[in-house]
Amino acid sequence: MSIGVADEDHINLDAENRRRVRRRSLRLLKALAGPLKWRLIGTALLVLVSAGSRAALPLLVAWAIDTMLPRVVAGDYAALGFAGGAYIGTALLAGGFLGLYTYAAAAVSQAMLLDLRLRVFRHTQLLSLEFHETYTSGRVISRQTSDLETLRELLDQGMSQLVSGLAFILFTAISMFILDWQTALVVIGAAVPIAVIFRWYQVRSELVYRESRVISARVITTFVETMTGIRAVKAFRREQASDENYTDIAHQYRDNTLRTISLFGVLQPTLMLIGNLTVAAVLLIGGFRVLDGSLEIGALVGLLLTAKRVFQPVEAIAMFYNSFQAATAALEKVSGLLEEVPTVVEPERPRQLTHAAGRVEFSDAVFGYGSGPVVMDRFSLTIEAGQTVAVVGQTGAGKSTLAKLIARFYDLSEGTLTLDGVDLRELSQRDLRRAVVMVTQEAFLFSGSVAENIALGKPNATREEVILAARAVGVHEFIESLPEGYDTDVNKRGGRVSAGQRQLISFARAFLADPSVLILDEATSSLDIPSERAVQAALARLLGERTAVIIAHRLSTVEIADRVLVVHDGKIVEDGSPAELVAAGGRFAALHAAWQDSLT
Repeated sequence: MSIGVADEDHINLDAENRRRVRRRSLRLLKALAGPLKWRLIGTALLVLVSAGSRAALPLLVAWAIDTMLPRVVAGDYAALGFAGGAYIGTALLAGGFLGLYTYAAAAVSQAMLLDLRLRVFRHTQLLSLEFHETYTSGRVISRQTSDLETLRELLDQGMSQLVSGLAFILFTAISMFILDWQTALVVIGAAVPIAVIFRWYQVRSELVYRESRVISARVITTFVETMTGIRAVKAFRREQASDENYTDIAHQYRDNTLRTISLFGVLQPTLMLIGNLTVAAVLLIGGFRVLDGSLEIGALVGLLLTAKRVFQPVEAIAMFYNSFQAATAALEKVSGLLEEVPTVVEPERPRQLTHAAGRVEFSDAVFGYGSGPVVMDRFSLTIEAGQTVAVVGQTGAGKSTLAKLIARFYDLSEGTLTLDGVDLRELSQRDLRRAVVMVTQEAFLFSGSVAENIALGKPNATREEVILAARAVGVHEFIESLPEGYDTDVNKRGGRVSAGQRQLISFARAFLADPSVLILDEATSSLDIPSERAVQAALARLLGERTAVIIAHRLSTVEIADRVLVVHDGKIVEDGSPAELVAAGGRFAALHAAWQDSLT
């Protein structure tokens, strides 16, 4: 039985899936720690030396009181120097190795975090479009930010506290048995109530911390979506509704945080109470034994010091457990994301297609999004090389689906889709992206200069090639008018561009890539009439030898097409030249008539 990332956002998992998630998380930690094995071993050795040195200090105190002090009283002052020197040397050794360990542990944790951060970024980028269209951007951001930050806190501080604390407790327990095994049993007995309170905390906090990661992701998702769609929020006066929604989620996050604090508020004071009662018991029992002569005074002082100090790391471990529960929940989410697999995969033995002519053919194609219904059923289509095809139809008819399949953002469920007779699933991503380029209506521009954004289509392009591409789509004059011309940063003041200008820059990017098949998915929807005419003129010049698939609502774009496909309910119901379809009096003719009426 398997579960996906989306399923893990349900807080209550059954026992089998909880075990599966934990195993997956442990595998991830093992993979991160594997390359750092020797550094981890070296760090562990530093911990052992540091903890052993610190645990030896009460032994030295007891030895100094019971053995060295009588010699000093007898006039042997060298014993005082010897005892003092041993204590100072051991303290310096403990402090020095603790400093080395702290640095070494931080270096290891940062190396693991760097590896994990890069894994998350690279894996998320490699996942197919299907994943990104179902997994909200806010949740992806949450994985890369708050979840990794929680893991950073654990690895940077929590793991150091745990390892150092456990080593110190072990060596302190050994030192107590060396001093007096009977009194040491009193301290060991305190482990029973400590185990009980830790178990109580574990059971109750596990669910709370898993809920915390889910609500944290919702907070980020809601904020990101609201800010991304702020124009729509303001246009429809949704500020109050958005505020109420965010307030509700923020209150849930606050309540969850209060529950986690209240649980720890029980754990920490209980540990302090157990520690204080144990020290009191050591003092009482040890005091009576000193009075009856069965225990020396120095040993009692050493036992009191060790009993008091042994509970300091216990409290630190409690702090670690607090971080551990939060980090465990975060690691579940991150490991779940990394377990996602692309639905569009690179072929093991790709076929070469260095120079594609651009012939596209669907044969008995069947497609549906994920586990949803079939949206294209037994669909066949041939687009000859160099042909310009316009695809029209009502919203949801399947036009964009056709474009995404040709670009191989998705794979067919059944049937074949070939480019120059080669199945797209047999082509390497490199050859496919060189042969097929898609321009969408979003026209996204990355941070950087205008020239860098155009050169995205051909990273090694010269400035002259960038300018030629800009001239081809009629955007050169606009770019030259910017404060720094082609070097203007598109996200800085003075470099802001309109939606239509962004679209033209993305057109220049696509033309520079020089694909065999160019897909324009609603790519002129953001253009005003003058810009659209400029683009149409450029298309008329540049698409003579290139296969073009143009998906558009504006029928003015269809005028340059050799062929028009009318799509309805995932099927091609009309196919012909614009003039032939107008004369036929079908769906395209009705669309054309409505468009003509809108111009009058």
